[in-house]
Amino acid sequence: MNTYRQIPHWRVVAASVCGTSHLKNKQLCQDAHHWQILPDNILVVAAADGAGSASMGKLGAMVAVETAIENISIKEISGRTLVDDDAVRSLLLEAIIAAKKAVEEEAVACEKQPLDLASTLIIAVATPEVVAVAQIGDGVAVARDAQGNLIALTMPDSGEYINETVFLTSPTALDAAQLRVWRQAIVNVGVLTDGLQMLAMNMAVGAPHKPFFLPLFDFTANADDKTVAKEQLVRFLRSDRITQRTDDDLTLIIAALSN
Repeated sequence: MNTYRQIPHWRVVAASVCGTSHLKNKQLCQDAHHWQILPDNILVVAAADGAGSASMGKLGAMVAVETAIENISIKEISGRTLVDDDAVRSLLLEAIIAAKKAVEEEAVACEKQPLDLASTLIIAVATPEVVAVAQIGDGVAVARDAQGNLIALTMPDSGEYINETVFLTSPTALDAAQLRVWRQAIVNVGVLTDGLQMLAMNMAVGAPHKPFFLPLFDFTANADDKTVAKEQLVRFLRSDRITQRTDDDLTLIIAALSN
């Protein structure tokens, strides 16, 4: 007798919205995000937060996320590629280096300094069996395992002083990069920029805040219409519940394995 087994596939809902402080000052959203589902059920996501001090931070963030995703997607990776931890780390580091180079080249083309296009960068690669993350700067990447446990894959690099962080264009960027490979059966991945990290994390103990993530993970798993789901996520990020606690630009990428 033939049996049919459904293979879980990724559902992704993501948005970047302008913070209330930037809206008041008639500034653009400095955040950017990009994601792609590759063959072999491999999810790749990237998020970046343009530095507030950078005159072209938005452009830097856009170039960074698009280059990082493209660098990984053109390599035709498979599940076998992700079996070896060193290969996974190399994959992520090469994506960071490519993003850094692309931003620096864009700065030259715009007759600007690289720091004028400064941004953070988070890259995550995930399958149902493993999730790997590289991060420069603040923001957070989170995973949820099959038992419902939440784990912070990275922690914000906020520097020595408040609102200080390392950027992709910083001379010490590669040395400061966080790299994490986590091998567990997972069902969710979440990536967010620093505007949300105080709401989404218990920073004192470095733990994800379940009341923040769990409803969003369930929402994404049941999101049949991508357009409607994104509109709902944007409304959530612009709601009083969020904007009364942060005035920064916000990026949230939520991924769920669904049958």
